[in-house]
Amino acid sequence: MTKTYFNPGCALSIYKPDTENKILKFLNENCLEKYGEVELHKICCRHEPMIEEGSLIINVCAGCDRRFRSLYQGITTISLWEVIDELDSFEFPDYKGLQMSVHDACPVREKAQVHQAVRGLLGKMNIEVVETEFHGSRSICCGDDLYPALPVETVHKKMKERAESMPCEDVCVYCVSCIKSMHIGGKTPRHLMDLLLGETTEAQIYETEEWHIQLQEYIDRH
Repeated sequence: MTKTYFNPGCALSIYKPDTENKILKFLNENCLEKYGEVELHKICCRHEPMIEEGSLIINVCAGCDRRFRSLYQGITTISLWEVIDELDSFEFPDYKGLQMSVHDACPVREKAQVHQAVRGLLGKMNIEVVETEFHGSRSICCGDDLYPALPVETVHKKMKERAESMPCEDVCVYCVSCIKSMHIGGKTPRHLMDLLLGETTEAQIYETEEWHIQLQEYIDRH
């Protein structure tokens, strides 16, 4: 059987460090037949992953998904959203028809299966998706990826433009950096992991320079 790992991603480990163990426990209790025993993988995707060729990595972070599948030989990836969406055993909270827009993360722009899984999960939570014009394969960057190539003032302008393109006040994201961008842009970000666990989404450190310093320090340690 293919060796399977769960990589929460640096951003999620900073954002809510306890969540990774909740997810790992859930995977090993509910996905053993399909994926075998899942091990936690904490090496940042920007470093050599040190895992066997032929391994499968379950990712939360869209950026991790892109880097693991494109930079390292013989590694395949799947998003946690696809894994949960195909299960019957998850206890979905009921948001009673709450309307929400979705910001699709840039690194999985070409992965329609991720977009479908995200919306499948939202539907199972009784959330009505009101799409922005540019979504799925046509999604536009939240603005965070433009730093540090562009000045912070320009990056924040792009974040506000992207946020303003969302029809709803509440915006589902599945990238921690997108939380920061939507918050700066004036919307209420709701991370998909938080929605699934019935938790609130917190902007925490959101100023672009401070967030990237925090993130880089964590990356360097892992």
